[in-house]
Amino acid sequence: MKDAFKKDFYVGAALNYRQISGRDTKSTALIKQQFNTISPENLLKWEAVHPQPDQYNFKPADDYVAFGQQNKMFTIGHTLMWHQQTPKWVFEDAAGKPASRELVLKRLEEHINTVVGRYKGKIAGWDVVNEAIDDQQGDLRKTKWLEIIGEDFAAKAFEYARKADPKAELYYNDYSLYRPEKRAGVIKLVKSLQAKGIKVDAIGMQGHYGLTKPSLEQVEASIVAFSQLGCKVNFTELDIDVLPNPSRRQGADIAETFAADAKYNVYTTGLPDSVQQQLTKRYADLFALFRKHRNVIDRVTLWGVTDADSWLNDWPIKGRTSYPLLFDRNYQPKPAVQAVLQTAR
Repeated sequence: MKDAFKKDFYVGAALNYRQISGRDTKSTALIKQQFNTISPENLLKWEAVHPQPDQYNFKPADDYVAFGQQNKMFTIGHTLMWHQQTPKWVFEDAAGKPASRELVLKRLEEHINTVVGRYKGKIAGWDVVNEAIDDQQGDLRKTKWLEIIGEDFAAKAFEYARKADPKAELYYNDYSLYRPEKRAGVIKLVKSLQAKGIKVDAIGMQGHYGLTKPSLEQVEASIVAFSQLGCKVNFTELDIDVLPNPSRRQGADIAETFAADAKYNVYTTGLPDSVQQQLTKRYADLFALFRKHRNVIDRVTLWGVTDADSWLNDWPIKGRTSYPLLFDRNYQPKPAVQAVLQTAR
């Protein structure tokens, strides 16, 4: 795939530690063969890399970055500021009370300096702020970052990241950006950053989609709207959920989980051919749309390598058998791969 689209955009996958460390050799071979950009699924999130105030855990991240360098891949850092997977201590003082704005900003700057600085010149682009817009109205999400720092929390994160590595690309990343309210919220946020002289190199549209929703028209409207801000567009977390979904919305709010229920886990022995055909068409249609806008799209990254790796096996219900990616549990390409390659021709 990386060769088929090399004149259009990077094609990549999010990696877990088993793949980076060489324990999943079949997956590693597939990554080298198919992709030219990589994202870290979890190992550069705050709780993983900086679990305690005076403790960093760099080994997994170092291995990830080394893997990217060895294979000459466009290596992404994910993510510097997020309301999930950030340890409680970041927002508390020594007595366990809410920390002051000054203390949280000091911690944020120190974290970004240390993490971005360590990989300066090695990580090519960073998801600086992740999922800061709420799902309903497109307002700033009510988080500890907003509550303690105030409305300039995103500006501060981008300023610190730019200072730590002036040459890295800096991104805003979020899900459900095909929704007009959420799109408007992101446009407002990016314009407020631009008004302060802060450059957002690209907006990451997480592609956690279903077989029919969102429509291609909805996705395209956001590609066009974001490009009009002078930003590139990245599709950062692409997967297609083929299973019935109890969630009220297409998206990726990891806090929204449900109890096990057989009616939401209907393909335990394999994907019916009719659904495989729908999945094939869906991926082909999306890649055709991406190619149409290749002048503004820099990167398309799948959220996982094979179906076995996908977070959708456990969200929004644990233990499901999910089929959202282009390669199956036996590391084999699905019919969708050929269909996607056809769009490049």
